[in-house]
Amino acid sequence: MADNAPTTDQLRHNIDSGATGEKIGFPDPAAAPLGTDAEAGGSPPTKAERKLDAASRPHFRNEHKLPGTALYAMFVAIGATVLIGATLLGSMG
Repeated sequence: MADNAPTTDQLRHNIDSGATGEKIGFPDPAAAPLGTDAEAGGSPPTKAERKLDAASRPHFRNEHKLPGTALYAMFVAIGATVLIGATLLGSMG
């Protein structure tokens, strides 16, 4: 039977890359990365625990999702257009 339990580094990479949808794809500058506390405490996660953790995380594909900055820029542009339009209509009357 093949052992397909990921390492804590692989789990952290999946989270940091945005593959699980828990955050955007950017490295996490954590002082104590995932798994460090448990290993320092003398009880690193077992293969079964790592396998369960990997299975419980969502698998996310962000191909068609707008990045947060693009979405924010779109709302700002729409808001500015509405504000300018309202100002022009108000000055005409």
